[in-house]
Amino acid sequence: MGSSMSKQTQGRDSESALIVSRIHLKFGGVVALAGVSFDLGSREILSIIGPNGAGKTCLLNCINGFYKPQAGTVFFTKIEKDITKLPPHKIATLGIARTFQNIELYTGLTTVDNLMAARHIFMKQGIIAGSVYFGKAKKEELSHREAVEDIIDLLELEPIRKKTVGLLSYGQRKKVELGRALALEPKILLLDEPMAGMNVEEKEDMARFIIDIHELKQIPIILIEHDMSVVMDISNRIIVLDFGKKIAEGQPDEIKSNPEVIKAYMGSKEVG
Repeated sequence: MGSSMSKQTQGRDSESALIVSRIHLKFGGVVALAGVSFDLGSREILSIIGPNGAGKTCLLNCINGFYKPQAGTVFFTKIEKDITKLPPHKIATLGIARTFQNIELYTGLTTVDNLMAARHIFMKQGIIAGSVYFGKAKKEELSHREAVEDIIDLLELEPIRKKTVGLLSYGQRKKVELGRALALEPKILLLDEPMAGMNVEEKEDMARFIIDIHELKQIPIILIEHDMSVVMDISNRIIVLDFGKKIAEGQPDEIKSNPEVIKAYMGSKEVG
């Protein structure tokens, strides 16, 4: 990645957007997460890395309500609320948006329609009012359209706005999924391997979009990503998981030289 992808700030600020405390998650006799704790600064990109099976996606699933941990808490500091036991749709409504390893889109709809579909949580007018399209319903529709147009401009989706998502390339669909997460107007953004399966050029574009979202919209981000060059380049701070435990936490330069991290990554001399 070029210098344009460099980290904009070091470390984290004193204010946290999210506090995850002592999360324990088991499936039968298998321990997926063993007392994992961390906080997300309100102005940072925090990356979670680790070998396959380390518990990274399980941790995101606990944050956005797909999994219910047997112990521990997830506290959404921005709204002063414990969200540990809330269902996923409620957590999304409160302002935590998520992308997935496996793309979750309406493949039969266009890019614009997928983005508009994500806005449904904000729609207050009923189906009948919306169908006749006047008064408050018209004003609401125009407001949602404006929000979607801003996302299209930010992520450079104009060339594919009217194309059916199922016909798009993998990299393009990843961008649409990111756009759909932004359509939820998140206070926190969870990105689960947003660059998986992309070529070098697509990865550079996605890294640029992530930085733009973070800086322009002031959204703190938790990122899971296997491309260590990207992680080291755009992260303010990194957490390392191995076998469900947090084995390291720090700024990228610290993580690169951490002995436990090096051991977890197959004994290589350097991570990234």
